[in-house]
Amino acid sequence: MSEFEENADELADIAGEKRAGTIQSVSIASRFLNILAASDGELPLVELARRAGTGRSTAHRYMQSLVREGLVAQDQVTGCYDLGPAALNIGISALKRIDPVAVAARHMKMMASRFAASCGVAIWTDRGPTIVQWYRSARFAISTVTLGDVLPLDNTACGLVFQAYLPAERIEAVRRLQPDAFRGPAPVPGVLEDIRHAGGAQLNERLFSALTGKAAPVFDVYGEICCVVTTVSFVETAESEGHAGALIEAGKQATRDSGGA
Repeated sequence: MSEFEENADELADIAGEKRAGTIQSVSIASRFLNILAASDGELPLVELARRAGTGRSTAHRYMQSLVREGLVAQDQVTGCYDLGPAALNIGISALKRIDPVAVAARHMKMMASRFAASCGVAIWTDRGPTIVQWYRSARFAISTVTLGDVLPLDNTACGLVFQAYLPAERIEAVRRLQPDAFRGPAPVPGVLEDIRHAGGAQLNERLFSALTGKAAPVFDVYGEICCVVTTVSFVETAESEGHAGALIEAGKQATRDSGGA
């Protein structure tokens, strides 16, 4: 791309900004920052321009502006660019303000509005999986759990998902606390590994065979399970509406929104 063509593109961007009521330069700067954030390390100018779809001179002007603001740092030897200290400070401040349970709750509230299922969030307590958010769908009125309920360790999808990711000693402490008839038999070998491979668990209700419970993990920025998203619905409805896949994806998205991976 020639310098003349770049200048023409910038004039077109300015005209587009006036029409759309947005600041295109902010969007372009954000594009460069996102490229650096997604990269495994520092990048040379030519690669930044290629990934951003701009010319080298445009990339250079943006990068130098970001360097002046501390959002980007440039290696004085190689000339390559990476995220700067200001970007790190913004990221740390954002992480401090994120509540993964609240993030997961937003996704479950949205699921309850889209699917015929009750949707909620469970956290781990010293008594076992505990429901802390619960949303009922207008198209599904039956539910065997409610807000504040402690769930069986081995007889629920939530309990199995927590078991798949929590340290064994924390699981055993709750297993000793919950009565045998309440928590059920411990999972057979291979079950927890299958849950980790699949990204979630599903288990039909003991008392109501027409109902099924599903659960998926949400991880924090440290890679540790912080809560579990879960649904209760009719077996046939869950299959026809694809609840399992949607729930696993909601858990992944809640993890990403919480800064986890």
